[in-house]
Amino acid sequence: MPFCAQAETVGAVDTAFKLIGRNHQVVVEVFDDPKVKGVSCYVSRARTGGIKGTLGLAEDTADASVACRQVGEIALLEPLEQQEEVFSERASILFKKVRIVRMADARRNTLVYLVYSDKLIDGSPQNNVTAVPLPASVPLKLR
Repeated sequence: MPFCAQAETVGAVDTAFKLIGRNHQVVVEVFDDPKVKGVSCYVSRARTGGIKGTLGLAEDTADASVACRQVGEIALLEPLEQQEEVFSERASILFKKVRIVRMADARRNTLVYLVYSDKLIDGSPQNNVTAVPLPASVPLKLR
């Protein structure tokens, strides 16, 4: 099982009023890349409200976006895999998750982050990508 980062909530906005239960929302969360010091990723995603959403029984939509940025001096804490999941959070009570995968583009000395959602049987092609170029003083080392 890969080590995945834990996100903290930055904020949320309501997108639809629900008379009973919480409102539908877009939530913004942030996590630090667990193997790359100085890189944080901001994730926005839809969260279903209403009674089912409040009880944790609703299935969130596949809408998600990611923006990863340099927030300090970048350092690789260890050699990286070519492709590795760095974040995962459930989007329904069973079988659906929002995932973020870090991909290494060694030729361009850049880290690429892809957000998508999957489901046991039928995933979604909706996705979003962002990239963080590494400084020339920090060569990308792969396992």
